[in-house]
Amino acid sequence: MASFIGGIHPVYNKITRKNKIEVTPLPKKVILPLQQHIGAPCESLVKEGDLVKVGQKIAESKGFVSAPIHASVSGKVLGIAKSPHPVLGECNSIIIESTGKIEWDESVKKRDNIENLTKDELKQIIKEAGIVGLGGAAFPTHVKLSPPQEKKIDTVILNGAECEPYLTCDHRLMLEQPEKIIKGFEIIIKILEPKQCYIGIEDNKENAIALFEEKLQDLNLQDKIKVVRLKTVYPQGAEKNLIYSIIKRKVPNAGGLPMDVGVVVQNVGTAKAIYDAIYDGKPLIERIVTVTGAVKEPKNLLVRLGTPVKDLIEFCQGYEGSTGKIISGGPMMGIAQYTDEIPIIKGSSGVLVQREEVIKEQERDCIRCGRCIDVCPMQLMPTMISQYAQKDDFDNANEYFALDCYECGCCSYVCPSKIPLVHYIKYAKAELMKRKKK
Repeated sequence: MASFIGGIHPVYNKITRKNKIEVTPLPKKVILPLQQHIGAPCESLVKEGDLVKVGQKIAESKGFVSAPIHASVSGKVLGIAKSPHPVLGECNSIIIESTGKIEWDESVKKRDNIENLTKDELKQIIKEAGIVGLGGAAFPTHVKLSPPQEKKIDTVILNGAECEPYLTCDHRLMLEQPEKIIKGFEIIIKILEPKQCYIGIEDNKENAIALFEEKLQDLNLQDKIKVVRLKTVYPQGAEKNLIYSIIKRKVPNAGGLPMDVGVVVQNVGTAKAIYDAIYDGKPLIERIVTVTGAVKEPKNLLVRLGTPVKDLIEFCQGYEGSTGKIISGGPMMGIAQYTDEIPIIKGSSGVLVQREEVIKEQERDCIRCGRCIDVCPMQLMPTMISQYAQKDDFDNANEYFALDCYECGCCSYVCPSKIPLVHYIKYAKAELMKRKKK
């Protein structure tokens, strides 16, 4: 069965895997940060007091590596101000008070003759729709679909692994809207013209595997697109692992990218967003979010971007018992939040409410067991990077490829000495990035 080197088997707790996607009510207010993607932040195109409609472009950047932002509700711009942000802590945001009605912008309209659109026209539509990777990285999709001429892409992989514990938004999307995902994938294939096309799905989602195999047969695409059954192991869904699992190519260390080995990886949610943009003319104004953990009714929700997390918790009938952390994302790679006033942004795949925290076990000295090395999917030496980081010896941390760590958390998970290895590695990476900028 397709897999990679290393990884772990955490308790997955996919408690919402059978919960169908529900549409949340229109929020009374949305908070739309001007930075929701990798790359250049956007600048506002609206000002306080302006009236906006759903789908209207309200912010954009002149940078190529960026993605515009659109109003997710119709209403009045209350202002542009610093607001809580699930990744950055705080960020300038456009705050819109909703009218409670859905009034679409005139630019949003269905398209005919999709097959007549050129590659460049398709990429421009995707860019203007503000689509980014919805697996969590939020890299602008039009950039991924525009590799340099010297990077010949022969393989495209659609990522349906969803290996992060608790999260089930991609799984439910695959079960409920497979045709739209496949049609979005066909747009990606048309743009890149690869020789090989795969959909990778972990084998704990047997129903999704069977459904996609059936749909590809129905659409007579079974010879063009192959479904690959992946071994259920974390972090199978990381794109470098996914590439190795399916076609046994290794993305180079020291800043290597999938396109360096002729591959582009896109998330199933991104493919669905591409379908919405190309066929229905809809920009990225909503996404599916798993709300789970210590809430009374865990759910998979279709959420307007900018909706405060507090609204989602209320829609799930509130907190259950005493709570510890609110995490944006999953337990392995998510980020703990200081407030439930943070908004859902393009990269928000889940909201995990943890129960009241137990006392953490005390960190002890490394016993040189090597477990962190065994499970590291990047085949790094986390214990060495961590030790150098603690000594502020960033040159040696760099020699051990600290920047190649993508912070999956496997090393911290297995460490018997309870050393927060990822915490120290993040510290080393931050310092090394500061040096690079200088």
